Amino acid sequence: MYLFDKRIISHFDYLIIIFIIPLILLSHNLISETSELLANKQLLYFLISAISFIIVFLFPLRRNIRIIPVLYWIGIILLLAVEFIGVTKLGAKRWLSLPFVDLTIQPSELFKPVFILMLGYLIQNRPPPKTGYEFKDFAYFSFYILLPFVLIAKEPDLGTALVLLLVGYGVLFIIGVNWRIWTTILITIALTSPLIYTNLIKDYQKKRIKDFLSEKPSYQVQQSIIAIGNGGLVGKDVEEATQTQLKFLPIATSDFIFAYFVERHGFIGALGLIFIYGLIIFHLLSMNFFFHDDFVIRTFASGLGLLIFFNMSVNILMVIGYAPVVGLPLPMFSYGGSSFINFIVLFAILENLLAFRYMHMYSFERRL
Repeated sequence: MYLFDKRIISHFDYLIIIFIIPLILLSHNLISETSELLANKQLLYFLISAISFIIVFLFPLRRNIRIIPVLYWIGIILLLAVEFIGVTKLGAKRWLSLPFVDLTIQPSELFKPVFILMLGYLIQNRPPPKTGYEFKDFAYFSFYILLPFVLIAKEPDLGTALVLLLVGYGVLFIIGVNWRIWTTILITIALTSPLIYTNLIKDYQKKRIKDFLSEKPSYQVQQSIIAIGNGGLVGKDVEEATQTQLKFLPIATSDFIFAYFVERHGFIGALGLIFIYGLIIFHLLSMNFFFHDDFVIRTFASGLGLLIFFNMSVNILMVIGYAPVVGLPLPMFSYGGSSFINFIVLFAILENLLAFRYMHMYSFERRL
């Protein structure tokens, strides 16, 4: 691990921590109102996340940058292992059982940080020309984007797979790809959409789309919309938040926590929450201007910003009935350990890349 130089502290991005803390406090307050047991478990996840943050932040990532392709291919092997020895839950094979302990891991969640790091590593080694990447480079990057997409979609976990796909190509769009390639892709998608829907989408996924397009939303979405309406402009007290307290709102602490938040804090609270996410996303994307020549930081910050944006957007649109119901949590807000810890680790990696970006200038013999 790194021995600290004082300059490392000055390069730490404190704004990220300031933006995240309100999300954590609001989430814990909501969860504690519905279940003390879940709230206590969430405190444990916070502790694990804090420890993970420190460990990842201190890891000499810049010195060991070549470990990233190794981690990428280990992640691909784990995703392949899911196909052959994966654990099936609720009709989906997404988990691997850990030997000797009664625990499972979800490789698709663990793969997210490695996926974004790998894109940064590849782009740093093959920076874009002024006119943007041409087809040869685009195909090269597409291989590393499409490979995990196919493996995760096959589990099936189309929600996570599509988010990674959008993050991957979103990063390329920000870094720079020739406009003719994007035009070709859009035309191809438009022409092949009927074929994709007919032959590649599974029956349960078609049902979700049909339910979404039907006039009457599903029971979950109906109760969610009622909860949002019950919140009004400024929200209700705990006792008056009947949709949640009387258990009408399903999964109120995880997938549909936004509906419960609006029931408690109203339309103004919803705008405030979205504003916090907007600040985080804008701050992350703005790093493209401040670190123009460091493609690892640019790629990772952009990928993390897009990851938060797509998860947040799909979750909120799902809750208000404008997107099919999929299992994407509200980032750092929904109850759950794996997703929360994963996002904290993502921020720890970014802080590591920022704080140690001038590591070649530091004297690691000096202590703080």
